[in-house]
Amino acid sequence: MKELKALMRYMKPYRLHIFVATVCMIMVTAMNMAGPWMIRNLISTVTQSIEGKASIAQVNFLALAVIAIYLLRAVSQFGTNYISHYAAWKILENIRSHLYDHLQKLSLRFFHDKQTGELMSRVLDDTRNFEQLLAHAIPTLVVNGLMLIGVSVILFSMNLKLALYTLIPIPLLFWMVVKFSKISRPMFKEAQKEIAEVSAILQDNFSGIKEIKAFTQEEYESKRTLSRIAAYTRAILRALKLSNAFHPSIEFVSGLGTVIVIFFGGRLALANQLALEDLVAFLLYLNTFYQPITSFGMINEGIQHALASAERVFEILNEEPEIKDDPDAIKVDRVKGKIEFRNVSFRYVDDVPVLKNVSFKVNPGEMIALVGPTGVGKTTIANLIPRFYDPDSGQILIDDIDIRKIKLSSLRKQISMVSQDVFLFNGTVKENILYGRPDATDEEVIAAAKAANAHDFIMELPEGYNTRVGERGVKLSGGQKQRISIARALLKDAPILILDEATSSVDTQTEKLIQEALENLMKNRTTIVIAHRLSTIRDADQIIVLKDGEIVEAGRHNELLKKGGLYSQLCKAQSTSEELMAV
Repeated sequence: MKELKALMRYMKPYRLHIFVATVCMIMVTAMNMAGPWMIRNLISTVTQSIEGKASIAQVNFLALAVIAIYLLRAVSQFGTNYISHYAAWKILENIRSHLYDHLQKLSLRFFHDKQTGELMSRVLDDTRNFEQLLAHAIPTLVVNGLMLIGVSVILFSMNLKLALYTLIPIPLLFWMVVKFSKISRPMFKEAQKEIAEVSAILQDNFSGIKEIKAFTQEEYESKRTLSRIAAYTRAILRALKLSNAFHPSIEFVSGLGTVIVIFFGGRLALANQLALEDLVAFLLYLNTFYQPITSFGMINEGIQHALASAERVFEILNEEPEIKDDPDAIKVDRVKGKIEFRNVSFRYVDDVPVLKNVSFKVNPGEMIALVGPTGVGKTTIANLIPRFYDPDSGQILIDDIDIRKIKLSSLRKQISMVSQDVFLFNGTVKENILYGRPDATDEEVIAAAKAANAHDFIMELPEGYNTRVGERGVKLSGGQKQRISIARALLKDAPILILDEATSSVDTQTEKLIQEALENLMKNRTTIVIAHRLSTIRDADQIIVLKDGEIVEAGRHNELLKKGGLYSQLCKAQSTSEELMAV
């Protein structure tokens, strides 16, 4: 019921559609019950005709009445099916939109141990099962519930004793349905989990197809993928085996009702305690009487499938964003760019500290460089500034305001980022640059591209700025992707610039051109550079050297060289490496 109540929230905007569909369902139910009654009247008319009490006009009237019943039932069934499907797919659209929006709000930490394919499965595959519930199961339950009430009234009005006999199989039918529900839902949930695993593997393999071919792992990946597909097949077959055993059992038990009516009803008719037309009507209505329960048994498979999927969907929707706006958060227009870390500590996982009491200041317009061995927390510092994560302790301030007191959207508009791991969307070059500022003009896009030294190679592409770059920019070289990423950040024109190994994927000549453009861009902007090549940060206002998550040195290039500490060692090691490469 918890999952059903949660789904009901999404049904509110379509109450009118649901009401109209319900009216159509009532009409279908009424027409289904009217049909056997017309046959009862026909038998009664024929019986009276034998006795000389009926006319052909009554038969004609019954024929016309049956035509009207079937016509009205057809129209009502169309209304029921189309309107319920329309409402179901619109509700599904809202659920998927809400689920996607909620996933976007979740913090980066949530995605650390989640596979993209598995999340896609929850958004697409799991939600798809809701359509079965909303468009088929619920209307069927409504129709059959109404039918059960209506047929019960008719049967009990015709013959109380025989109607009571027909109730004998009901408790067993209900017990079977409840038992099936309890056993089947975990099985269908397991099947949904397995298909999500298949989606995750497929997504990984399609994204990593180059690596699979490079390391000749096609056979290994084929076996791994087929094993997951086989696991899904086994899981769904276990559920279907139970389902396929359940359905005939339901049919058999409901069929006992017909045996009961034949056995007891035949005796009552022979004893002249039940009219022939009533016996025939009883038999015709009997199938309709048991239909609600047998139909529920039939659709219960879909219901359990949908509810198992609902559990997985609401597991996501019940996740609370770790990073969210403080109730008193303020909006800022354009900050000056002063940044301060006060005793900041952070860890991704318990007992593994990444930063330990890090403190430093950056004045507006200054350039600060973060250097140190791999894994000392340089990128983590960059990620803490736009609040991709919150520190475990300490404060981060921009213009003397704790960033937790600034609205997230407002804070992130103040920051442009260029990462070493460039991500481009599967669109055109222009669309990817415009991601920095969607309302920019073509002239501004071209200016940003020129500043990033990207314009010339873009114009050599088949369709220039309208050339599609492929998934993750697969049609471009690493250096080209990096320069488009830089152009995107340049276009955003934010007062704070974060460059995380921004020139690591370009050659030396291109790097010099980009450095010149970046030097112009850095004027009057606060810039944080995570440096791969230490030669690019010699003019930094401050160089912070990190080791084991702590600041061990800080100062300008020449000052740190004279100290002969870690920075000096890093510079010497890199110089030796470059000399060897030159040889």
